[in-house]
Amino acid sequence: MRILAPFLLSLSLVLMGCPGMTSQDAGVDAGPELSHFSFFVTSLRALQELSNDQAGFGGDLRYGETGPGAGLRGADKLCAAIAERSMPGSSSKQWRAFLSATTDGTGAAVHAIDRIGNGPWYDRTGRLLASSRGNLLSERPLGGDPAIRDDFPNEDGVPNHAPDPTVGPVDNHDMLTGTNERGQLYGPRSTCLDWTSNSGDVALEGKPRVGHSWPRSDLGGMDGGFPDFDGGFPDFDGGFPGFPDAGGDCAGLVPGASCSLTVMGMTITGSCMAGPGGLTCRPSMAGFDGGGFPFPPDAGISTTGINNWMSSLDESGCAPGVNLIETGGPSPTQTTVGSGGGYGGFYCFALTP
Repeated sequence: MRILAPFLLSLSLVLMGCPGMTSQDAGVDAGPELSHFSFFVTSLRALQELSNDQAGFGGDLRYGETGPGAGLRGADKLCAAIAERSMPGSSSKQWRAFLSATTDGTGAAVHAIDRIGNGPWYDRTGRLLASSRGNLLSERPLGGDPAIRDDFPNEDGVPNHAPDPTVGPVDNHDMLTGTNERGQLYGPRSTCLDWTSNSGDVALEGKPRVGHSWPRSDLGGMDGGFPDFDGGFPDFDGGFPGFPDAGGDCAGLVPGASCSLTVMGMTITGSCMAGPGGLTCRPSMAGFDGGGFPFPPDAGISTTGINNWMSSLDESGCAPGVNLIETGGPSPTQTTVGSGGGYGGFYCFALTP
């Protein structure tokens, strides 16, 4: 009996479930490993439900957090909560919001690209977004699945340009980042006071920098401009379809010379560029959105990256707000995160694939 005692004690611990033992130690299946899921765009529905507000959170993403760095910590919590709703157990993957901030609490700037690990990153259905940070540092991510390159999916793996197939495409591409085209802090007034404020006071909060989750041009027949004119105004090489007087006059001018053209009664500054029919006045990118409505002069629009997923333009302000209808650039008369086509969404990345 004295010899059997240690064996009987060990057996009883297994049967009763010793606190120091794991299910694997006891020979029990610990459950399936989580599938690849490490990137998504926060959907409008999720932000509405978690904020208990149809207008969403706006630029205040603290989500119950307080103190220095509360905006980033709250946004990370939102990422984890939204991921968990879609794939139970996935909140353990250490989610990070792709947001920059002016300080980490000690005075050092926070760059979004430094928060998200090294990759790879996959959407909810296992499609590759990018395999490394280097592949993210491009207008659109490189080397990933082409099906999601130009229309980032939400937490359910649904292309966010048309999250409800019964409604069709909506204008919702503006995503909060506070970030430049290298994934770093864009500026001291581009983060809604480090994602802690949503009053809409532009003088106090500034205007948040946003990226485009899907390109403003060459997607959904919009070409960055009017949705019902044969895909927008795709070329500026001899007039717009249906507007023969819109090509501008470069007679007697040299390439690169300033000129002006008229579209639907609007006079737009441009420059003379070569086209099939000779020199033609094309709109200046600084005042145009890549082929559509002219933007206000203070919109902070990139002249080279209007389709950049990290950094495309400055939104109107930090107040909560939703606009899903194509109306051109951010409204100069509004102060919301969504006036240019969005709802205050942001990107979430996990440190575990």
